Amino acid sequence: MTQELSGLPPEAFTKHDRAPDPQFYAQPRFVTHIDAAAIAAVTGLYRTVVPAGGVVLDLMSSWVSHLPDEIAYADVIGHGLNAAELAANPRLTRHFVQDLNAEPHLPLDTACADAALVCVSVQYLQRPVAVLSEIARVLRPGAPAVISFSNRCFPTKAVAVWNALDGAGHAQLVRLYLQRAGFARIDVRVLRPEGGSGDPMTAVIGWTAAA
Repeated sequence: MTQELSGLPPEAFTKHDRAPDPQFYAQPRFVTHIDAAAIAAVTGLYRTVVPAGGVVLDLMSSWVSHLPDEIAYADVIGHGLNAAELAANPRLTRHFVQDLNAEPHLPLDTACADAALVCVSVQYLQRPVAVLSEIARVLRPGAPAVISFSNRCFPTKAVAVWNALDGAGHAQLVRLYLQRAGFARIDVRVLRPEGGSGDPMTAVIGWTAAA
């Protein structure tokens, strides 16, 4: 794992709970993990960044995708670890279950998607560069990967390096992930600042190289 990010200690991507992730997510959780204002901020970002009518890959998803209701997409491909949650998500046109920490390769064609989303889940990836490299592979030229996160998580399932950092550190870490995965341009956006009321929200967006 650490070969992807040289300079980090060997334990950087370990978890306090080392049981396989599918065990932890075996029971569906029909809850939202960020507050309503943070969800609205993510939806607003998607409204401006995710192309209408495109093919969207919603990775590490659940029973909600936070995509704007008024915008139609050609295909919304969901991925997660709980089949019941994915089946209950009305925005998904199809979905698959896969443990990305065990197998980062995505069962999707190269250059098939117009955007990829990872919302409040990047902290659980133990092979982040491998997964984001796969995301870059399946995205079309000039397409965005939108990685959004707050200060909320399941701490026993987040990797050690995530638990050791603050919000600014999380943004720098995700930027590093995207750089190592080969994204051509990276933008950090603070959607809701830390220290205010409610959940903070940050997005780091990587764009694949244009054709």
